Amino acid sequence: MKIVKDFKDYEIIDASLGMKYERWGNVYLLRPDPLVIWDSNLKVERIDAIYHRSNTGGGYWENKKDLKTFQVTYHGITFNLKQMGFKHTGLFPEQAVNWSFIEEKIKNSKRDIKVLNLFAYTGGASLFALKAGASVCHVDSSKGMIEWAKENVKVNNFEDKPIRFIVDDVQKFVKREIRRGNKYDVIIMDPPSYGKGANKEVWSLEKDLFNLITLCQELLSPTPLFMMVNSYSGLSPTIIENIFKLTNQRKIKNITSYEIGLNITKNNLILPCGITGIVEYE
Repeated sequence: MKIVKDFKDYEIIDASLGMKYERWGNVYLLRPDPLVIWDSNLKVERIDAIYHRSNTGGGYWENKKDLKTFQVTYHGITFNLKQMGFKHTGLFPEQAVNWSFIEEKIKNSKRDIKVLNLFAYTGGASLFALKAGASVCHVDSSKGMIEWAKENVKVNNFEDKPIRFIVDDVQKFVKREIRRGNKYDVIIMDPPSYGKGANKEVWSLEKDLFNLITLCQELLSPTPLFMMVNSYSGLSPTIIENIFKLTNQRKIKNITSYEIGLNITKNNLILPCGITGIVEYE
C-alpha cells in the first residue's frame, strides 16, 4: 500500500463508527466513511461542518460556519474545494501519491508529452501534468466538474498552459479520437463503478472497463510513457494488472499495482482508499 505522508494541508485526525474527522487546511469536517467499522472512542474538539446521511438516500451538510469555498495546497498546487451533495469536497487527497508519480515521470522523460485524462473530475492529475510541462486533454461527462477544473487551473495561474476541456461521454470520446488518429503518450483514468455520460449514456465498471482499456491502446503514441487506472470500486489491484497484460499492444517496461491509503493521526491506523494500476512502456 502507498500512503500519503506529506500532505500538510490535509489529515484524518480520527475515524470511528463509520465517520472520519478531518482537517482541510484550517477547516474541520466530520464525514461518513463506510470502511470505518471500528470504534476508537472519537472525540471532536472543533467542527466546522458535519455531513449527515439521510434514511432515504443521500444526505445533507450541517454547517457550523460559512463554507461556500475553501482551499488546500499540495506541492505548490492549490485546489478550490466545496461541499458537494454527496459528502464530497471535490478532492481525493489519497491521490497525492499518484500526482507525484505523474509529475516525476513526465519531468524525467525530458520530452514533449501529451496526456489524456479520462473521468478527470476537478483536475488533480491534470494540474500536476501541466506543472510537469505536458499538454493535457481533460475529459469528463459532467459540465459542473469541467467548470470546477477550470477554476483550479485559474487559481494556479495555469490559463496559458496547454489544456483542452471536453464535456463528453468517455467511451464515445475515445472512439472519436481513434477515428481522428489522435495519439497520447500518457493516459490516465479514474472511472466510477457506475455513472451516466453527457447524454445519459450508462457506464458500468464491470462491463465496460476492459473494453475501454482495450480501446485506449489505439490512442497510445509510438513511444508511450505510461497508462494509469484508478478505482474506488473494491477491485483487487491484480484485476487491473490482468487487464493490462491481456490488452497491451506495446513493449512493457513494468506493471505495478497497489492500494492507496491515508494515515489516521490519532492511532496511526491506515484508512484504505482504493487501488491504482500502472503500466510503463519501454
